[in-house]
Amino acid sequence: MNPAEFANIRQSEEAFWWYRGMRATLFRMLEPHLKGRAIGSALEAGCGTGYLSQMLQRERGWKIIPLDFSGDGLHYARQLGVVNPVQGDIRSLPFGDGAFDLVMSVDVIAHLPRGDEHLAARELARVARRGGLVVVRTSALDMLRSRHGEFAHERQRFTRRRLMGLFAGAGIRVLRCSYSNSLLMPIALLKFRLWEPLLRKPAESGVQMVAPWLDRLLYAPLAMEAAWLGAGHNLPAGQSLVLIGEKML
Repeated sequence: MNPAEFANIRQSEEAFWWYRGMRATLFRMLEPHLKGRAIGSALEAGCGTGYLSQMLQRERGWKIIPLDFSGDGLHYARQLGVVNPVQGDIRSLPFGDGAFDLVMSVDVIAHLPRGDEHLAARELARVARRGGLVVVRTSALDMLRSRHGEFAHERQRFTRRRLMGLFAGAGIRVLRCSYSNSLLMPIALLKFRLWEPLLRKPAESGVQMVAPWLDRLLYAPLAMEAAWLGAGHNLPAGQSLVLIGEKML
């Protein structure tokens, strides 16, 4: 991750339409798989500024450990009052085998050099207990590469088949895997493949606050998708992928 992006994220992640919508999608998909499970210990591998970990600690009472490779991200996590932040590498996690009931990694593996995603998948599987959940969200489809991705140091994107194969190969039984952020994909394609090449501007962050009316307008498609995905339906393409899996016995 580009260290300069952490400040943009921290300023926007609580209220910005994309963060709110993608959190809604993630938890609408995850909620059915939490029923009947006790989450006594959890890990967020690649916590960034720590906002999601803080929210889960506060709202769900989970004993979640936030880990990030970057000291810049953990600086913001400490400012937020996140409990027990840890600096470490997702490719070599500093925890014992089977340490967590739930292991989560949100928008991290796309920033790894090609090939290192296998190390990360094996580590996420290793630290999950048998029968525990592994939850991953990542960038999808190479044709959606953008100036924002370049600025944030995104190094790869995934297809559904590739992401499922990656975690199946690490010993995770895939319970659910779907594209998300789909309804806005035609606009994204026009922007990334036509408008941005025409402008020829340097890479810059796409995390920028917008007018309240536009924020509501952009959030609405994500809210509709969250309801659709939460009802158990998948989406055939999209800008992101969400995978929910279980550590095989």
